[in-house]
Amino acid sequence: MVMRVTELGGLIGDSMSTVKRASFLLTLYIFSMLAVAAPAAAQNPTPTAAISVTCAPSNINVEVKPGSTYSGFTTCTATNPTAYQEKISINVQADGLATAAPGDMYVGASDSVDFQISVRATPYMRMDARTLSVSATVQEINGFPPANSASSNNNMIVNIMQYSLVQVEATEPFVQLMPKTDKIFEFKVYNLGNQLDFMKVGVTDTYRKTLEESGFTITLPAVKKQVDATPTPASVEVKVRTPKTQGWSDAYHVLDFYAESEFACNNGGCITESQMITVYVRGIYLPGFEIIPALSMIALAAAVAGRRFINVDDEEEEWREAAPGL
Repeated sequence: MVMRVTELGGLIGDSMSTVKRASFLLTLYIFSMLAVAAPAAAQNPTPTAAISVTCAPSNINVEVKPGSTYSGFTTCTATNPTAYQEKISINVQADGLATAAPGDMYVGASDSVDFQISVRATPYMRMDARTLSVSATVQEINGFPPANSASSNNNMIVNIMQYSLVQVEATEPFVQLMPKTDKIFEFKVYNLGNQLDFMKVGVTDTYRKTLEESGFTITLPAVKKQVDATPTPASVEVKVRTPKTQGWSDAYHVLDFYAESEFACNNGGCITESQMITVYVRGIYLPGFEIIPALSMIALAAAVAGRRFINVDDEEEEWREAAPGL
């Protein structure tokens, strides 16, 4: 009986030793695996996304004058500083302007990609400065969503350029005047450009010289007029006095009024518009008489006088024949 108890205790002791050895070996294995995995994890960290965007030129000039393209461009560069390929999305925002740009693209590890942004304005827009913002955001890194948020922004200015366009209108394109008569001619000057402009106004030199040689006196109160870019024109007056004497015939004269954009002249190409008016000056012959009626009256008076002279001679001849002794 005693031998059986001793043998049973020995068996139990052997089983416990086996369990302890197995537990020890398992624990040692686990720690060894952790020791190996820790350096591997340190050598392969989680990829961190990053992107940068730069654009040139940073100021985009857009012409909106008639006949222009109404468009401007800039070239941007997306740079990926990481060791992994990235997929980025491009977002462009403009202040009231239409834009065109790629939606997304891939940028290789430690590589750069250029892309173009187009901006289009509305024809005849007023001169202005608008903001343009370009942003790039990382969507994928090595084919997987990035663990961090990565984006880059670039802000630029879009300049809507000024242009000039002039129109001139005469309120009286034809007038009839007597000699030595004062007359104020009114002209309307329209600024059809997209910004306030100064207009040089006057009478064309060639026509002015011809009028002055004919005896006209021309006075221009203003030689420059500030005109805003609105449908409302600016009014310009030209004071004219007709010749003191016209002579024995009527005469037609031409006055050529012009307006010239100061902005256009200061930027390489003058823009000038003119408007001609016809001035009909009547001749003066006798007070209250025209030349044709006056000549007709003189001819009629001469005919009547001649007729009367002939009639007197005929009557005298008949009287002498009736009284031969006299």
